Amino acid sequence: MRRIVFHLMVSLDGYFEGPGGDLGWHRVDDELHTFFNEQLARTSAFLEGRVSYELMEAFWPTADQDPDAPPPMAQFAGIWRDTPKIVYSRTLDEVGPNATLVRDVVPEEVRALQALPGGEMVVGGPDLAAAFRRHDLIDEYRIFVNPVLVGSGRQVFGPGQAFTDLRLVGTRTFSNGVVMLRHEPVR
Repeated sequence: MRRIVFHLMVSLDGYFEGPGGDLGWHRVDDELHTFFNEQLARTSAFLEGRVSYELMEAFWPTADQDPDAPPPMAQFAGIWRDTPKIVYSRTLDEVGPNATLVRDVVPEEVRALQALPGGEMVVGGPDLAAAFRRHDLIDEYRIFVNPVLVGSGRQVFGPGQAFTDLRLVGTRTFSNGVVMLRHEPVR
């Protein structure tokens, strides 16, 4: 069964984006990006909400065409293009190549996807992750804590979300100070 992983960068004070959608504080250097590529190259599908999908699709399909792109960025461009994407949106009318548009998170449909052969499926975006959480569909939380205090913006786990008991299953510290925390729900 394919596992569903929520993979996201956050600040130490729990924000995934700063004021005005700022992501400039993310500390993604070559070491961390290479690690992301190793993990995400084995992904069987990216599960994206509209906002995350549009952000990624606006940059990554052609990122490797920039001659100044660092090798890890160029490598991820290929990973993004080659990996199937399932885009959850009620407002989009169409999606790009290698993507499928789905209107709602239907637990039975997601579990059917999980039953297919392949690697992990990665949830992108906190709004979609919240919908997956409501249906207890996330098997692992892979949170990359950046050593910064953003102070305001959008929090990953906002108020009103249900209690979820988690068990720490792994950590990794990167030389730039980012710490990966891996948790699984206690079921």
